Amino acid sequence: MRRPALCSLFLASGLLALTQLMTTTQAAAEARLALVIGQSAYRTVPELPNAANDAKGMAELLGNAGFTVTTAPNLAQNEMREAISDFAGKVSASGADTVALVFYAGHGLQIDGENYLVPVDLDPKREADIPLQGVRLNDLLNTLGALPTRARIFMLDACRNNPFPALSGAGHGLAIVDTKAGAPGSFISYSTSPGSEAEDGSGIDSPYTTAALSVAKQPNLPIEEVFKRIRIAVAQSTDGRQIPWESSSLTTDFKFFGDSSGQQPSAPGAGSMALASATRSVEDWRKDLQGKDAKAAYDLVIADDTVPAYQAYVELYAQASFTPRLRTILERRRQMLAWERATAINTRASFEAYLANWDNSDLAATARRLLLRVQNRNYALPVAAAAAPAPIAVALAPTCPCSTPTTPATPINPTVAPIIKKRVDDTPPKRKVVETPPKRRPPPPDEVVYERAPPPDRGPPPGAVMQGIGIGIGIGMGMGMGGGRGGDYHNDRGRY
Repeated sequence: MRRPALCSLFLASGLLALTQLMTTTQAAAEARLALVIGQSAYRTVPELPNAANDAKGMAELLGNAGFTVTTAPNLAQNEMREAISDFAGKVSASGADTVALVFYAGHGLQIDGENYLVPVDLDPKREADIPLQGVRLNDLLNTLGALPTRARIFMLDACRNNPFPALSGAGHGLAIVDTKAGAPGSFISYSTSPGSEAEDGSGIDSPYTTAALSVAKQPNLPIEEVFKRIRIAVAQSTDGRQIPWESSSLTTDFKFFGDSSGQQPSAPGAGSMALASATRSVEDWRKDLQGKDAKAAYDLVIADDTVPAYQAYVELYAQASFTPRLRTILERRRQMLAWERATAINTRASFEAYLANWDNSDLAATARRLLLRVQNRNYALPVAAAAAPAPIAVALAPTCPCSTPTTPATPINPTVAPIIKKRVDDTPPKRKVVETPPKRRPPPPDEVVYERAPPPDRGPPPGAVMQGIGIGIGIGMGMGMGGGRGGDYHNDRGRY
């Protein structure tokens, strides 16, 4: 009777040791570091109570998922920059097998196509204050993107409404960030679609964080599947008003719970949710959705979250109750894609193309401001602009001599012309002044040198006359006709 019990004890001990060994091996192969920022106690606008709750809940979840978590609540601008810098130092010291994750809950803004995280001490009087007082999202992405890591994950519950009255011209929500434009190995998630505003929620957490805390703890789910399920859950809980969005350039698998360290790297961009990289066309989606129930089809296109999927749905289910909201999402998504292209190309032609289609949008005022800025840049730097993509040819058309100049060209051309004329007309006198300084006039007779003698049929003029003619006419004709040294009369030079 003792032998089975003893065997069971040895078996249990062996399994415990094996589990500990596997945990140690996984930890050694994949370090996990997380920075959790919760911006709740804003000083000049109402507080965000749920942001603090969101950060606390995510810190606990990530700790259970094997992350070493650094919490940083209610950061002013300098504190936020220091927290990011310190976290980057930890990631760098941890090695190339590190998974770095940043969770941010709080306000976020887009100004001139740039996304900004909002410190609690931000107090803008105008939009131009945001680059000075905020923290650029791209600075965070680039700081971690410059480090050799296995994966970088960014979760932004930052698309809440704009609470600053002075920023009435700022666009709604956040602008698109394409992870494929930076270092590979990144995954970014917004709590709602680009250009849309997320809800703070009526519970203790926002709808986005509530769904993340529930879905991410499910074992053995790849990260792409986790966020598909988060998107569906948030769409259901907000009645379609809020649809989370992701972009991925991950080159390896990742699971919040479950061993992902032994997985082989996948192809670059595998599983990407990037907007512009849908693998299925509208026709493909029509075939997939044909004959399905409207609700089932709705869940499928929400999970995919691409323009072709939404387009196919609104065409096939024109009378469904979900169609009006999807049509709104589709229109806004197309607009934000056009805005992303306009700001990425950053030329006169790109902003004019945006305004041609979206002249009444919330970003139209910003587009006009950037159009004026880029017009001035293109006129001042035509050579540098010529190296950009094809649309720049349109942007530079007004600088062509055969075209009609636009307003920005007016103050430039009159300024350039006198400078060119002055250099052409005044150069010869400057050279002559060096050889025979004007202040030496009239020189002693024995020091006057004539560069060109008069024609043979004329006697040499008096010294006083030759002083004016020799410099004004003789030198001008000599430079123009005789190669600058008096031509055929070189040997007739004499002293008086």
